Amino acid sequence: MDFNNPDAVRQTARDCVAHGYDEFFTADHLGEADPFSSLLVAAIEEPSLRVGPLVLNNAFHNPVLIARTAVSIDRLTGGRFVLGLGTGYTQSEHDASGIPLLPPKERVDQFEESVTVIRSLLDNGAAELRGVHRQAAVEDLGIQPVQHPLPILIGGNGRRVVGIAGRHADIFQYTGLTHGPGGAVGPGGFSFDSLIQRRRWLEDAAEERFDSIECSALVQRVGLGAGSDELEQEIVEKWSLSSEQLADCPFALFGSVEQVVDKLERLRESLGISHYVVRDPVLFAPVVDALRGR
Repeated sequence: MDFNNPDAVRQTARDCVAHGYDEFFTADHLGEADPFSSLLVAAIEEPSLRVGPLVLNNAFHNPVLIARTAVSIDRLTGGRFVLGLGTGYTQSEHDASGIPLLPPKERVDQFEESVTVIRSLLDNGAAELRGVHRQAAVEDLGIQPVQHPLPILIGGNGRRVVGIAGRHADIFQYTGLTHGPGGAVGPGGFSFDSLIQRRRWLEDAAEERFDSIECSALVQRVGLGAGSDELEQEIVEKWSLSSEQLADCPFALFGSVEQVVDKLERLRESLGISHYVVRDPVLFAPVVDALRGR
Protein backbone atom coordinates (compact mmCIF):
# COMPACT_ATOMS: atom_id res chain seq x y z
CA MET A 1 0.00 0.00 0.00
CA ASP A 2 0.97 3.66 -0.36
CA PHE A 3 1.89 4.88 3.13
CA ASN A 4 2.22 8.42 1.71
CA ASN A 5 -1.49 8.50 0.94
CA PRO A 6 -3.65 9.22 4.02
CA ASP A 7 -6.79 7.90 2.32
CA ALA A 8 -5.03 4.62 1.53
CA VAL A 9 -3.76 4.35 5.11
CA ARG A 10 -7.23 4.96 6.52
CA GLN A 11 -8.81 2.45 4.13
CA THR A 12 -6.26 -0.22 5.00
CA ALA A 13 -6.85 0.41 8.71
CA ARG A 14 -10.60 -0.01 8.14
CA ASP A 15 -9.96 -3.19 6.14
CA CYS A 16 -7.84 -4.59 8.97
CA VAL A 17 -10.57 -4.08 11.55
CA ALA A 18 -13.37 -5.22 9.24
CA HIS A 19 -11.56 -8.49 8.59
CA GLY A 20 -10.60 -9.22 12.19
CA TYR A 21 -6.96 -8.15 12.37
CA ASP A 22 -5.46 -6.76 15.56
CA GLU A 23 -2.46 -4.79 14.28
CA PHE A 24 -1.25 -2.40 11.58
CA PHE A 25 2.45 -2.23 10.71
CA THR A 26 4.63 0.00 8.55
CA ALA A 27 8.16 -0.47 7.16
CA ASP A 28 11.33 1.59 7.59
CA HIS A 29 12.91 2.02 4.16
CA LEU A 30 14.14 5.07 2.33
CA GLY A 31 11.82 5.73 -0.59
CA GLU A 32 8.77 5.14 1.60
CA ALA A 33 6.96 7.32 4.12
CA ASP A 34 8.37 7.86 7.60
CA PRO A 35 7.38 4.73 9.54
CA PHE A 36 5.73 6.60 12.42
CA SER A 37 3.54 9.12 10.59
CA SER A 38 1.21 6.59 8.99
CA LEU A 39 0.80 4.73 12.28
CA LEU A 40 -0.90 7.70 13.92
CA VAL A 41 -3.27 8.09 10.97
CA ALA A 42 -4.22 4.41 11.24
CA ALA A 43 -4.54 4.51 15.03
CA ILE A 44 -6.84 7.54 14.92
CA GLU A 45 -8.96 5.98 12.18
CA GLU A 46 -9.43 2.70 14.07
CA PRO A 47 -9.17 2.99 17.88
CA SER A 48 -8.94 -0.79 18.36
CA LEU A 49 -5.81 -1.33 16.24
CA ARG A 50 -2.38 -1.81 17.72
CA VAL A 51 0.26 -0.13 15.56
CA GLY A 52 4.02 -0.29 15.08
CA PRO A 53 6.98 -0.22 12.70
CA LEU A 54 8.08 -3.58 11.29
CA VAL A 55 10.93 -3.07 11.77
CA LEU A 56 13.05 0.00 12.41
CA ASN A 57 16.54 0.05 10.90
CA ASN A 58 18.63 0.43 14.04
CA ALA A 59 21.40 2.39 12.34
CA PHE A 60 18.97 5.11 11.27
CA HIS A 61 17.81 5.94 14.79
CA ASN A 62 19.19 7.13 18.13
CA PRO A 63 17.98 4.68 20.81
CA VAL A 64 17.14 7.37 23.39
CA LEU A 65 15.03 9.27 20.87
CA ILE A 66 13.39 6.06 19.65
CA ALA A 67 12.40 5.23 23.22
CA ARG A 68 10.92 8.72 23.60
CA THR A 69 8.96 8.33 20.36
CA ALA A 70 7.73 4.87 21.34
CA VAL A 71 6.49 6.03 24.72
CA SER A 72 4.89 9.13 23.18
CA ILE A 73 2.95 7.12 20.59
CA ASP A 74 1.96 4.57 23.22
CA ARG A 75 0.46 7.37 25.29
CA LEU A 76 -1.22 9.06 22.31
CA THR A 77 -2.82 5.77 21.27
CA GLY A 78 -3.88 4.72 24.76
CA GLY A 79 -1.41 1.84 24.96
CA ARG A 80 -1.53 0.41 21.44
CA PHE A 81 2.08 0.64 20.29
CA VAL A 82 4.43 -2.23 19.38
CA LEU A 83 8.09 -1.31 18.79
CA GLY A 84 9.62 -3.42 16.04
CA LEU A 85 13.42 -3.37 15.87
CA GLY A 86 15.95 -4.80 13.41
CA THR A 87 19.57 -4.41 12.41
CA GLY A 88 19.10 -3.02 8.88
CA TYR A 89 20.70 -4.61 5.84
CA THR A 90 20.30 -2.64 2.57
CA GLN A 91 23.52 -1.11 1.29
CA SER A 92 21.81 1.28 -1.15
CA GLU A 93 19.73 2.88 1.61
CA HIS A 94 22.80 3.46 3.73
CA ASP A 95 24.68 4.90 0.77
CA ALA A 96 21.80 7.26 0.05
CA SER A 97 21.54 8.40 3.68
CA GLY A 98 25.27 8.73 4.28
CA ILE A 99 24.99 6.41 7.28
CA PRO A 100 27.56 3.61 7.05
CA LEU A 101 26.29 0.04 6.90
CA LEU A 102 28.54 -1.64 9.42
CA PRO A 103 29.96 -5.13 8.86
CA PRO A 104 27.69 -7.86 10.29
CA LYS A 105 29.47 -8.31 13.64
CA GLU A 106 29.67 -4.58 14.39
CA ARG A 107 26.10 -4.10 13.17
CA VAL A 108 24.79 -6.65 15.66
CA ASP A 109 27.00 -5.19 18.40
CA GLN A 110 25.45 -1.79 17.76
CA PHE A 111 21.98 -3.33 17.68
CA GLU A 112 22.42 -5.00 21.07
CA GLU A 113 23.63 -1.76 22.63
CA SER A 114 20.59 0.07 21.21
CA VAL A 115 18.14 -2.58 22.40
CA THR A 116 19.69 -2.52 25.89
CA VAL A 117 19.19 1.25 26.10
CA ILE A 118 15.66 1.15 24.70
CA ARG A 119 14.52 -1.69 26.95
CA SER A 120 15.81 0.11 30.04
CA LEU A 121 14.12 3.38 29.06
CA LEU A 122 10.80 1.72 28.29
CA ASP A 123 10.82 -0.26 31.53
CA ASN A 124 12.42 2.19 33.96
CA GLY A 125 12.53 5.59 32.28
CA ALA A 126 16.30 5.66 32.78
CA ALA A 127 19.38 4.22 31.07
CA GLU A 128 23.14 4.35 31.52
CA LEU A 129 25.44 2.91 28.85
CA ARG A 130 28.91 3.69 27.59
CA GLY A 131 29.17 1.32 24.68
CA VAL A 132 31.36 1.19 21.63
CA HIS A 133 28.54 2.33 19.34
CA ARG A 134 25.87 3.80 21.62
CA GLN A 135 25.95 6.02 24.68
CA ALA A 136 23.16 7.00 27.03
CA ALA A 137 22.96 8.83 30.36
CA VAL A 138 19.26 9.37 30.98
CA GLU A 139 18.12 9.77 34.56
CA ASP A 140 14.47 10.38 33.71
CA LEU A 141 12.87 10.11 30.27
CA GLY A 142 10.08 12.32 31.58
CA ILE A 143 7.15 10.26 30.26
CA GLN A 144 5.96 6.73 30.90
CA PRO A 145 4.20 4.30 28.57
CA VAL A 146 0.65 3.16 29.16
CA GLN A 147 1.72 -0.45 28.65
CA HIS A 148 4.01 -2.17 31.12
CA PRO A 149 5.91 -3.57 29.41
CA LEU A 150 5.63 -1.70 26.15
CA PRO A 151 6.21 -4.64 23.76
CA ILE A 152 9.37 -4.89 21.70
CA LEU A 153 9.32 -7.08 18.59
CA ILE A 154 12.67 -8.24 17.21
CA GLY A 155 12.86 -9.99 13.87
CA GLY A 156 15.88 -11.88 12.63
CA ASN A 157 17.51 -15.10 11.58
CA GLY A 158 21.12 -15.04 12.82
CA ARG A 159 22.04 -16.62 16.14
CA ARG A 160 23.15 -13.40 17.85
CA VAL A 161 20.00 -11.51 16.86
CA VAL A 162 17.83 -14.41 18.02
CA GLY A 163 19.74 -14.31 21.31
CA ILE A 164 19.14 -10.58 21.72
CA ALA A 165 15.44 -11.24 21.18
CA GLY A 166 15.53 -13.96 23.82
CA ARG A 167 17.02 -11.57 26.38
CA HIS A 168 15.02 -8.44 25.60
CA ALA A 169 12.01 -8.92 23.28
CA ASP A 170 8.36 -9.60 24.02
CA ILE A 171 7.78 -10.87 20.46
CA PHE A 172 10.32 -12.75 18.35
CA GLN A 173 9.65 -12.82 14.64
CA TYR A 174 11.02 -15.60 12.46
CA THR A 175 11.98 -14.11 9.11
CA GLY A 176 13.87 -16.95 7.47
CA LEU A 177 15.72 -14.34 5.42
CA THR A 178 19.44 -14.32 4.80
CA HIS A 179 21.31 -11.41 3.25
CA GLY A 180 23.77 -11.49 0.38
CA PRO A 181 25.90 -8.75 -1.20
CA GLY A 182 24.37 -5.31 -0.86
CA GLY A 183 21.70 -6.68 1.45
CA ALA A 184 19.95 -8.82 -1.20
CA VAL A 185 17.52 -11.07 0.64
CA GLY A 186 17.16 -14.80 0.14
CA PRO A 187 15.29 -17.72 1.73
CA GLY A 188 18.36 -19.25 3.36
CA GLY A 189 16.56 -19.82 6.66
CA PHE A 190 13.26 -21.18 5.36
CA SER A 191 13.86 -24.86 6.09
CA PHE A 192 11.97 -26.42 8.96
CA ASP A 193 15.20 -27.66 10.57
CA SER A 194 16.57 -24.11 10.46
CA LEU A 195 13.46 -22.77 12.19
CA ILE A 196 13.59 -25.46 14.88
CA GLN A 197 17.19 -24.48 15.51
CA ARG A 198 16.22 -20.85 15.97
CA ARG A 199 13.52 -21.81 18.42
CA ARG A 200 16.18 -23.62 20.45
CA TRP A 201 18.48 -20.58 20.29
CA LEU A 202 15.61 -18.41 21.51
CA GLU A 203 14.87 -20.75 24.40
CA ASP A 204 18.52 -20.95 25.41
CA ALA A 205 18.90 -17.17 25.45
CA ALA A 206 15.57 -16.44 27.09
CA GLU A 207 15.87 -19.00 29.90
CA GLU A 208 13.01 -18.26 32.32
CA ARG A 209 11.60 -15.58 29.98
CA PHE A 210 10.92 -18.07 27.20
CA ASP A 211 7.28 -18.83 27.97
CA SER A 212 6.43 -15.12 27.96
CA ILE A 213 7.83 -14.48 24.46
CA GLU A 214 5.29 -14.61 21.65
CA CYS A 215 6.60 -16.12 18.40
CA SER A 216 5.72 -14.47 15.11
CA ALA A 217 6.29 -14.95 11.38
CA LEU A 218 6.39 -12.46 8.51
CA VAL A 219 4.52 -14.07 5.61
CA GLN A 220 6.08 -13.35 2.22
CA ARG A 221 3.50 -14.85 -0.16
CA VAL A 222 -0.08 -16.07 0.08
CA GLY A 223 -2.12 -17.99 -2.48
CA LEU A 224 -5.65 -19.17 -1.69
CA GLY A 225 -7.94 -21.31 -3.78
CA ALA A 226 -7.82 -21.30 -7.57
CA GLY A 227 -4.38 -20.57 -8.94
CA SER A 228 -2.56 -21.30 -5.69
CA ASP A 229 -0.78 -24.34 -7.18
CA GLU A 230 0.67 -22.26 -10.01
CA LEU A 231 1.78 -19.52 -7.62
CA GLU A 232 3.38 -22.08 -5.32
CA GLN A 233 5.33 -23.58 -8.22
CA GLU A 234 6.46 -20.09 -9.24
CA ILE A 235 7.82 -19.48 -5.74
CA VAL A 236 9.49 -22.90 -5.61
CA GLU A 237 11.39 -22.03 -8.78
CA LYS A 238 12.15 -18.42 -7.82
CA TRP A 239 13.48 -19.33 -4.38
CA SER A 240 15.11 -22.63 -5.43
CA LEU A 241 13.20 -24.51 -2.75
CA SER A 242 11.54 -27.89 -2.83
CA SER A 243 7.78 -28.20 -2.44
CA GLU A 244 8.45 -30.09 0.81
CA GLN A 245 10.48 -27.18 2.21
CA LEU A 246 7.77 -24.72 1.27
CA ALA A 247 5.09 -26.93 2.83
CA ASP A 248 6.85 -26.81 6.21
CA CYS A 249 7.67 -23.09 6.44
CA PRO A 250 5.43 -20.27 7.73
CA PHE A 251 6.56 -17.70 5.16
CA ALA A 252 4.55 -19.00 2.19
CA LEU A 253 0.93 -20.08 2.61
CA PHE A 254 -0.75 -21.79 -0.34
CA GLY A 255 -3.84 -23.92 -0.85
CA SER A 256 -7.42 -23.90 0.30
CA VAL A 257 -8.43 -21.95 3.38
CA GLU A 258 -8.71 -25.21 5.31
CA GLN A 259 -5.25 -26.32 4.21
CA VAL A 260 -3.71 -23.02 5.30
CA VAL A 261 -5.52 -23.14 8.65
CA ASP A 262 -4.27 -26.69 9.23
CA LYS A 263 -0.73 -25.60 8.41
CA LEU A 264 -0.90 -22.66 10.84
CA GLU A 265 -2.09 -24.98 13.59
CA ARG A 266 0.77 -27.43 12.89
CA LEU A 267 3.28 -24.57 13.01
CA ARG A 268 1.87 -23.40 16.32
CA GLU A 269 2.45 -26.85 17.75
CA SER A 270 5.97 -27.26 16.36
CA LEU A 271 7.38 -23.71 16.42
CA GLY A 272 5.08 -21.90 18.84
CA ILE A 273 4.01 -19.32 16.23
CA SER A 274 0.80 -17.57 17.25
CA HIS A 275 1.37 -14.17 15.59
CA TYR A 276 1.43 -13.64 11.82
CA VAL A 277 1.99 -10.52 9.75
CA VAL A 278 0.63 -10.55 6.19
CA ARG A 279 0.94 -7.99 3.42
CA ASP A 280 -2.63 -8.08 2.08
CA PRO A 281 -5.35 -8.06 4.76
CA VAL A 282 -8.18 -8.57 2.28
CA LEU A 283 -6.59 -11.54 0.52
CA PHE A 284 -5.86 -13.32 3.79
CA ALA A 285 -9.21 -12.45 5.41
CA PRO A 286 -10.88 -15.86 4.77
CA VAL A 287 -8.13 -17.52 6.83
CA VAL A 288 -8.65 -15.06 9.69
CA ASP A 289 -12.39 -15.76 9.60
CA ALA A 290 -11.78 -19.51 9.71
CA LEU A 291 -9.33 -19.23 12.59
CA ARG A 292 -11.73 -17.09 14.62
CA GLY A 293 -14.43 -19.69 14.05
CA ARG A 294 -12.38 -22.51 15.55
